[in-house]
Amino acid sequence: MNVGVIGCGNISAAYLQLAGLFNGYHISAVADINPDAARARADEFGIAAFTVDDLLQQTDIELIVNLTVPVAHFDVSHRCLKAGKHVYSEKPYVLSLDEGLTLNRFADDNNLRIGSAPDTFLGGAHQVAREYLESGAAGEIIGGCCAVQSSGMESWHPDPDFFFQVGGGPVLDIAPYYVSNLVQLLGPVKSVVAMGSRPREFRLITSEPRAGEKIKVEVDTSVRAILQFDNGAQVSVVASWDVIAHEQNHIELYGTKGTIYVPDPNRFGDTLRVNDGVIENELQPLPTLGQANFEDANGNFIANYRGIGLADMVAGISENRPHRCSGQLALHVMEVLTAILSAADEQRVVELTTHCERPAMLTDNEAKALVRAA
Repeated sequence: MNVGVIGCGNISAAYLQLAGLFNGYHISAVADINPDAARARADEFGIAAFTVDDLLQQTDIELIVNLTVPVAHFDVSHRCLKAGKHVYSEKPYVLSLDEGLTLNRFADDNNLRIGSAPDTFLGGAHQVAREYLESGAAGEIIGGCCAVQSSGMESWHPDPDFFFQVGGGPVLDIAPYYVSNLVQLLGPVKSVVAMGSRPREFRLITSEPRAGEKIKVEVDTSVRAILQFDNGAQVSVVASWDVIAHEQNHIELYGTKGTIYVPDPNRFGDTLRVNDGVIENELQPLPTLGQANFEDANGNFIANYRGIGLADMVAGISENRPHRCSGQLALHVMEVLTAILSAADEQRVVELTTHCERPAMLTDNEAKALVRAA
């Protein structure tokens, strides 16, 4: 399938760099509201650059990857669907339940597909976690905790303003990885409670090229929530950009037969630990989407298969089957995230109105079919 990208910011390089790993699609063009950004990215990867309007008029492009800033996700995705294109969006999918319902209904009515990041839950580590829980080895999951904490993005991102504006913040920017993984492991969420805070009015940029500038903070940068799942499990989620250092695990799930420690849901690989109260063991990730293949900005060799969700979506269209990073899943995760923010702002329990089926497990053989030369 011929794919175009709208939005040529920092994340677009990852999609373009990794696209060659996957079967089923080819990114042939990019567009951006800033023509210079589109041309620069197109020249870097040897593909075409268009205006947004012109890209949507290209009849040979069947699917658009929406990599714009969060506040533009709905409008851009809606335009793509109206142009008759399937759309795959970066997270967060949209910023309100009404926006998500509008997109999903339009897509259903016009026989189009919607997909959305994150797709890291399809990684080898998280599918092993799914297998372990499905086996019953941990028993019934009754609770858990998650922690995604750092000192913020202004120390490394070249243009970090949007992280602290409406549509940003740790709940909408980072928590999608955690909540999506929890939903694929445990099922849908029933209700949430939360509290939030905004310790600083301004953030000081220390990254280049804007070191020394200040950003006004418009969103809560520390939020603590409890998610009540349909299956009865209660999981706490801490999302903060105000923490210099901590020793909390990414995800811990507590079962009646033992505990599972799930690695960073923002990564595809890494080792899992399981403890039955007597012995602690390690579980290795499934190899195809768990083996290290990429050197990150810190010089670490990691498993990075960003785009596997898009590959699965294209295969789902071709095979007439549901794709895993679906609009239904994205809508439910988005409602969980916005419910957390509402619960924190209004100091009340928020009941969820959407529901979703857990995405199908991705076996290693199925992953091999999506990855080239695997």
